Amino acid sequence: MSVATGGTLGQIEELLGEEAAEILGHTCTGIPKEMLHLPGPDFVDRVWAASDRQPQVLVNLQRIFNTGRLAGSGYLSILPVDQGIEHSGAASFAPNPAYFDPEKIVELAIEGGCNAVASTLGVLGAVSRKYAHKIPFLVKINHNEMLTYPNVYEQVLFASVEQAWDLGAAAVGATIYWGSDDAHRELIEISEAFEQAHELGMATFLWCYLRNADFKKGGVDHHTAADLTGQANHLGVTLQADIVKQKLPTHNGGYTALNFGKTHKLVYEKLVSDNPVDLVRWQVANCYMGRVGMINSGGASTGKGDLAQVVKTAVINKRGGGMGLISGRKTFQRPMKEGVELFHAIQDIYLSKDVTVA
Repeated sequence: MSVATGGTLGQIEELLGEEAAEILGHTCTGIPKEMLHLPGPDFVDRVWAASDRQPQVLVNLQRIFNTGRLAGSGYLSILPVDQGIEHSGAASFAPNPAYFDPEKIVELAIEGGCNAVASTLGVLGAVSRKYAHKIPFLVKINHNEMLTYPNVYEQVLFASVEQAWDLGAAAVGATIYWGSDDAHRELIEISEAFEQAHELGMATFLWCYLRNADFKKGGVDHHTAADLTGQANHLGVTLQADIVKQKLPTHNGGYTALNFGKTHKLVYEKLVSDNPVDLVRWQVANCYMGRVGMINSGGASTGKGDLAQVVKTAVINKRGGGMGLISGRKTFQRPMKEGVELFHAIQDIYLSKDVTVA
């Protein structure tokens, strides 16, 4: 399969391998697609125009939806590069040192046909006069720096909302580590930041990640459990995030395995099956039934298997009712031509009429 062409249904099935029938043939019955507010060309008019978002926020949301190869589809493909802080510059850029240069990051997003580029105040501010009018900027305003020893898990503001607005950003992004000891401070801080961003006319993206060592039990990491990540999404949309970013779910039953919080047996017996498409559907349902778009992350680069993995993630996200993918290390830790081809492979899934919402 040529990565750049996106491929036929047969090529997609080949990349999905033994999981093709399970993923492509599944129909969600617990929460059928008819209950969702699905992505589409009219998403801003159909969903956000009825909300309290002021006109300039709608302008920036529409601009993001109308940029790149997915323009006019209602789906999003975004390049995020804040890993120099979250994972260290060496761990992020040693495989391809060219991306220490902020301009290369923006060039990859443009050449890759992305809807937006998400990065730090420093990266986007370094090239804003040249590029802020050419591709929507999403300024990530908080980070978890990993130079403190021993490591801690706390998202701290590195930038202000005003600074993002001054450099011409269309949106701001932030992370909250739900389940962590620091979650309440982050919640209050980002709620205030999102309020200010909306007042200034910028859209808001929230990385709704879980972080608690006790979420790992019996050799299973429940940071990617559908029930727990779904609740993280539900908290995020309560802060008026316009788009939620979440990790692809790997299983269900985090609440029951950890024996805490409140859930309901119907989540496990009726509403959600073990099919990966159903797991994503639960994440989307927790985003006000899709009124807030949910994008999944592409995950770390694994090398030769990256094409198959990103195609699989895109298919699962789209069939579950998601709004797209945000893909970083898989694309920038390789030569730009290969990174562009991976972006095109992802985008072609969302443009494909053969891959439908389950």
